[in-house]
Parts: sequence; structure tokens; C-alpha cells
Amino acid sequence: MSVIKFGTDGWRAVIAEDYTFENVRACAQATVQWLRSTGMADRGLVVGYDTRFQSDRFAAAVAEVAAGNGVRTYLVNEPTPTPAVSFGILHQGAGGAVVITSSHNPAIWNGFKVKPHYAGSASPEVVEAIESAIPGILESRGVRRLPLPEAEARGLVQRTVTRPAYLEHLGRLVDLDRLRAAGLRVAVDAMYGTGAGYLRSLLEGGRTAVQEINAEVNPNFPGIAAPEPITRNLARLMETVRAGGADVGLATDGDADRLGIVDEGGAFVTQLQVFALLCYYLLEVRGERGPIVKSITTTKMADKLGRLYGVPVYETAVGFKYLGPKMMETDALIGGEESGGYGFRGHLPERDGILAGLYFLDLMARTGKRPSELIQAVYDRVGPHYYDRVDLHLDPEQRPAVLARAQAADPREIAGVPVTGRDTIDGFRFLLGDTGWLLIRFSGTEPLVRIYTEVTDPDLVPRVLEEGRHLVGLA
Repeated sequence: MSVIKFGTDGWRAVIAEDYTFENVRACAQATVQWLRSTGMADRGLVVGYDTRFQSDRFAAAVAEVAAGNGVRTYLVNEPTPTPAVSFGILHQGAGGAVVITSSHNPAIWNGFKVKPHYAGSASPEVVEAIESAIPGILESRGVRRLPLPEAEARGLVQRTVTRPAYLEHLGRLVDLDRLRAAGLRVAVDAMYGTGAGYLRSLLEGGRTAVQEINAEVNPNFPGIAAPEPITRNLARLMETVRAGGADVGLATDGDADRLGIVDEGGAFVTQLQVFALLCYYLLEVRGERGPIVKSITTTKMADKLGRLYGVPVYETAVGFKYLGPKMMETDALIGGEESGGYGFRGHLPERDGILAGLYFLDLMARTGKRPSELIQAVYDRVGPHYYDRVDLHLDPEQRPAVLARAQAADPREIAGVPVTGRDTIDGFRFLLGDTGWLLIRFSGTEPLVRIYTEVTDPDLVPRVLEEGRHLVGLA
């Protein structure tokens, strides 16, 4: 039985345990076979990687397998943000991409993401086709390889850089001259990941000042539990904002497809608030119109903004493998999820923390407001909303019992609020009328059960989360 199971976005595993060269090559072989089955193999494959331990060597291993199968490969020659690798598919006219990254996971993890020709996350159908082929490849040792020096000599592997074309494209989506002239004081935390230097290079040269921290490559991610831009990992950014009098702090995760924001006082702006603000920016400030696509874990403020501005709102399961296809189907203006991933029309059906950061700065520059003032502007339209989440580690033997308790849970009220509905779109969600919701969901990438809530009363947040823990017997 294969240990390789793709989750919310790709396959992830602990380096040297399950994440081995043999398993990565098997994933690469299955990906190339899928690419051939789609007729896209002749267009070639882009291969990128992040700053994690041995990511460059794992990427080279993928390139060797692609070359061994006669597929022309564009091997990115530096650690590169996932959205920049995805954009490389469009720039090269390639048939797809593989990115060696474990995104926001702790340092001992690495991963394997697949991007089809449309430059977004692989759909469930694509994932199934690739994942189902892997056991047979491992059993038969059916990996074909061509050593990298020979592959390069034969022209099957070409070294490439996606950064210049990607940055040029971003400059067409947002007025960089306005941002450079805005005089904003911006603190940027690259979290030792691939986003290092990108925002600084885009914003320098004018009155706006950028201070960047954690911009060096260090696969250990010192000082943070993981390169995930949430409160517990952003202490240094918060202090940098406060000490330097910055107007805003921006953080990108390990592969720069997620964004975290710290306000002018050094307080974390939740991912749900950020998504509402980006919807407000596109609808109110830029005056654009189009559907909103969101995962079930993100804010009901988007639904209220949709009604206010007369645009439809679509809800999906968690992950851009669901959000991206829905964005393409509906020509959505924006798509977003609770993890801090936001995608935009005219760009990619894919998360992009760098573009999301630029759009947030443009919102500030156009309105003259700082983050806390912008949050209040949105609250003035849709009312205040409060969110939090707890992540609970699960040992493998715990999961069946916890899952059974979640399946059986049928409370009439939670924290004194009547339960008005229950669904299982992705996990177990309990609707609390106009007050909010509680969701219990098992992570697709880590051994965790996550408990989320968003409510209109801040005092309810800890009570709802605690009752969520009781429902699954983990209080």
C-alpha cells in the first residue's frame, strides 16, 4: 500500500521518512504519465522548488524523471514562489508544473504540488489520476530517469528563471508607481521562504520604505514553529511594526502563496478580515464586479458584501483544488480561503501572497486609511465579525474515535446559541443563524483536527471553540 496520499494541495511528508527520493521520483513518473494522457506533454513541464532542505535536489530528481520520459523540462534555477512557478506555465506555454514545497508546514516536512496547464492547483480528478498510478510505479520500479547532465546536454532540461516575467505581469495588475509614491512604511516578513526580496524589489525607488526581516535562506525556520503567517509565528514582525512605526506588516508563507497582515499597532489582522477587505477593495475602491468564491472556512462577511454590491457568492470545500476550478467556471473576481490564500481574476486561479500584499497596499494608498481604519470601514457596512481556530494534534489511533464523535454530534445549541443547520460539505459545520458558525474539520495535509468559528460577538469565540472541543471529546 502506497504511503503517498495527496491532501488539500499536493502530497506532503516528513523528510527522510516517507519523503524520499524514491517516492518523489514515483510521484514525478505518475505526473508525467498523467501529462501524456492529457496530450500536454509536448508542451513541457516547469519544475520549481522552495527554500527547504534539499528542495533543489528533489526538484532535480523530478527533472531527471521528466527527461527520462522524453518530456522537455524547464527547471527553475533558484528558490521561487509557487505563484511565480505557476505563472511560468503560462509564460512558457507549458503543459503543467511541479513545485517541490511543503508550503507552511514545519521544517521537517517537504511536499510535491502539481499545477496543470491552467496554472492553478490540481483538481480532484487530476489528483486521483496521479495518486492512483503511484502504487503500481513503486511496485514495478517503473521510474524512467535520465541523469541531469545528460538531460541538459540533450536539451531536454533547460534552466529557467520565472521571476522577471512574473514581476512584469504584477506591474500590469497594480499601479506600482502609485505604491512607490504613497510614502507607506511597510515591514515585510518573508518567513525564510521564497517570497524574500519580491515585495521589496517591487516597491523600492520612491517614497515608500520597506523593511524586510527573515529574508535569508534557513531551512530550520529559526524563531518560528513553521512558516505559516498566523499570530503565533509573527512575533518578530509585530515587534518590527511597533518599534519602527510601520503602517502595516506583510508576511508571506514558505512558498509565498499565502499572506498574513499585521496592523499599524502590531496586532494580527485575521485571514477572514483580510479576505473581506480584499473583496471590499475590488468591489468598492476599484469598482469591479464579478462573483466571489470562498471556502466554507472563511468569512460570512463576503456573503454580506456580495449582497450589498449585487454579486453572487459561491462556496466550496477547502482548498484551491476546489476554489480554482470554480473561479474559472464563474469568471470570479476573487477567491479566498481561511488559510490566507487569495486568488484574483486576470492573474491565476491560484493563491498569490505577493499580489494579495500589493492589492492590500493599494487599498491603503487609494483610501489613505491604515489597516484598523479599513477594518472599521468594512464593519460599518456588514457589522463586526470575530474569528479564531484551534488545531489539535491527533495520533493515528485517535482519529477513528474522534471522527465518529464528530459524525454523531447533533447539538441543539452551542454556547447558548440555537443551531439552525448542519452540513458536511467539508468537515462538520454547525450554523448558528445570524450569529455565526462552528466547523470541525480534519486537516488534509497534517495529522490535525481543526476547530473554527466566526461569530458576531467576541465573547462567544472562546465558548464556541470550547464546545467544539467537547463535541469531539478533546476538551
